[in-house]
Amino acid sequence: MMNRWHVLKRLMPLLVGMVLLLSACGRADLSTLRPQGPVAEEQFGLMKLTIMIMVLVVLVVFAIAVYVIIRFRRRPGDKTIPVQVEGNHKLEIIWTVIPIVLLIILGVPTVKSVFGLAKDYTHDPKAIQVHVTAHQYWWEFEYPNLGVKTAQELIIPNDAVISVEAKTADVLHSFWIPSLAGKTDTNPGGNVNTMYFEAPKTGVYLGKCAELCGPSHSLMDFKVKVVDRASFDRWVAAMKNPVQLPDDQQVADLLNKQCLSCHAIGDKGVQLYPNLTGIGSRQAVAGILVNTDKPEYKNEGSVEDNLKRWIKDPQAVKPGTLMPKVDLTDDQINSIAKYLAGLKLEY
Repeated sequence: MMNRWHVLKRLMPLLVGMVLLLSACGRADLSTLRPQGPVAEEQFGLMKLTIMIMVLVVLVVFAIAVYVIIRFRRRPGDKTIPVQVEGNHKLEIIWTVIPIVLLIILGVPTVKSVFGLAKDYTHDPKAIQVHVTAHQYWWEFEYPNLGVKTAQELIIPNDAVISVEAKTADVLHSFWIPSLAGKTDTNPGGNVNTMYFEAPKTGVYLGKCAELCGPSHSLMDFKVKVVDRASFDRWVAAMKNPVQLPDDQQVADLLNKQCLSCHAIGDKGVQLYPNLTGIGSRQAVAGILVNTDKPEYKNEGSVEDNLKRWIKDPQAVKPGTLMPKVDLTDDQINSIAKYLAGLKLEY
């Protein structure tokens, strides 16, 4: 016993250090334990029920184990063979029935939620229809009933059900907004999966790809911006407005040659890759470079600085991205970044 106690004392600092380290892991805006909508709250309720049952089982099992260890431990000097007990039918029935009861308690609400959350809103005229397409390593959001397509930021109103049809343009991805709803896989082969969620509280929520999809999987972020209905309607109108190219003809020609052959800005260009309309108003560039006037961390900076960094060397920001490294001078990059940073939407 003394030797064991010495070993435990030596391990205690290590265990305490691990607890402190692990307690700092994770992010509040990526936690399913802070539900911000009815779908997330229902899923959180199932998690709490499951955890309560598991904790109860663990406590009972450990209590019985401790009791048996103490009550039937070998006494000093006792060298007799313990009485051999074959079985107790009552105990066998009890520990068979109890797990069945616990499974029923857990299974009934789980099945009810699974079928309830599978409700199809894709033909509901009151719901906001969104077609989500996952790419390596960015997200495309199309509003088919509104004639709007954007990228990296899903703008939604706080007073409607959001109906999502999710698919992939390449490999397997998974659409996940931890604070609002569970994940939905986007499977190759033309498969389309559906889900819905609601976000009654305005604000910005972080979304992630929840399926390993390549070297920049962990950088495949997107934002969900929840606004009131009036702001949403203004955003839709702003997205449809024509966008003026720069008055400087050299910069305009540069944009046409380097950007608009793949991207769209308002009614100009081709929407093969992320739509750049309103990019100056977004929370981040490339989904991962956070736009802020007071940068504190490596992946933070002003909109213009983030755009320069992305245009100059996309592979340094997102390894494996299809965005090519273009042969541009610093002055050309600065001109493009300055113009794009000024593309702001008022809503």
